[in-house]
Amino acid sequence: MPLDHPPKNIAFVASGAPLAQDALTDLTKRYGQCAIEEAEVVVALGGDGFMLQTLHLVDRLDVAVYGMNRGTVGFLMNEYVEDDLPDRLVSAEEAIINPLTMLAEDTAGKQHTGLAINEVSLLRAGPQAAKLQISVDGKVRLGELVCDGALVATPAGSTAYNYSAHGPIVPIGSGVLALTAIAPFRPRRWRGALLPKAAVVRFDVKDPERRPVRADADSRPVDNVVWAEIRSEPEVEHRILFDPGHGLEERLLREQFA
Repeated sequence: MPLDHPPKNIAFVASGAPLAQDALTDLTKRYGQCAIEEAEVVVALGGDGFMLQTLHLVDRLDVAVYGMNRGTVGFLMNEYVEDDLPDRLVSAEEAIINPLTMLAEDTAGKQHTGLAINEVSLLRAGPQAAKLQISVDGKVRLGELVCDGALVATPAGSTAYNYSAHGPIVPIGSGVLALTAIAPFRPRRWRGALLPKAAVVRFDVKDPERRPVRADADSRPVDNVVWAEIRSEPEVEHRILFDPGHGLEERLLREQFA
């Protein structure tokens, strides 16, 4: 739940960018510093990539994260302002998002797991297009997709890689996931699907030796994948704080009219 009092224990974390490091120095001098495990709120200084790193860092802790943009895009970040930070944290709106969990097996038979706040993507890793079979809840829905790849995105991640691949922007409270093709060749007109949040998506890689495929969970790769299963993970909740009037729902809506 949102903060009900100005926090005394704030953990500041920053990317390695000089702008973020300067902000870290200034803010810790002004407001102090504590360990993440003892924090009432974590303030992340950087861009969207660093925000994802921070959320993964605290994914087993019940702590809210408030981002301030010291990076580039900053879709998940708030404006950088040094003044009155504790009061701004109290007035912030909270969005709760669930990540995706991925289970993948490689050609050596080794299984890999990962969490993804934005998306899990399967991408061709060689000169030839990938060939993927797509199943939803155990039923084959597409026997063969010839493509550069495909991805499953959360609503929070639907404006990222998913949107660049011409996938839909998904409202935060919609209870759906976006399944999107990346540069599909056959079937040429298939762009993807909207699936219930509880759906389990499985990709089976056809001819993985000649057409190798890499799986990425928020850009953390698993090479030489033969299959991958993706589902929403309801047991992990990420709490993100936004300035009033600039919450995640508003940002997703605004992005559609940009």
